[in-house]
Amino acid sequence: MPLFIDKLAVSSPDFGSLERIPPQFTADEENLVPAIAIEGAPEGTVEFALILNDPDAPLTHGFTHWVVYGIPADATTLDLGAPGVRMGPNGLGEASYSGPQPPFGHGQHHYYFTLYALGTPVEGAPNREEFLAQHGESIIEQARFVAHFSRD
Repeated sequence: MPLFIDKLAVSSPDFGSLERIPPQFTADEENLVPAIAIEGAPEGTVEFALILNDPDAPLTHGFTHWVVYGIPADATTLDLGAPGVRMGPNGLGEASYSGPQPPFGHGQHHYYFTLYALGTPVEGAPNREEFLAQHGESIIEQARFVAHFSRD
């Protein structure tokens, strides 16, 4: 049976867990990709996947802002230029980072940065829902941090 919570950790040096996402990382401003730090890969990890999702978005499954696959098992930071690293489609259907941009007046939205340690590699570049359906059984462990942003 997979172990879902142990020593795996994901964070960003650009903003902390439960902190407001700085404007330069949002679609309203520079749409910069935040730096991502990874620690504690569990035994058997073949690769990591990272998904950024906003469950507060007024859509059935929230809004997926970022999908990344092929992150090496020995990575301590996310390097989008590393061999094998690739992006899957976000909620806009684009293989890119799409920073937060919740509807004006919709209140505070929470952004879940979830890192998955996988026992098998991901083929292709599925979207978030396809990934969870196809690779859920190969998740060894997962970790996440949550940040927030609003446009009032």
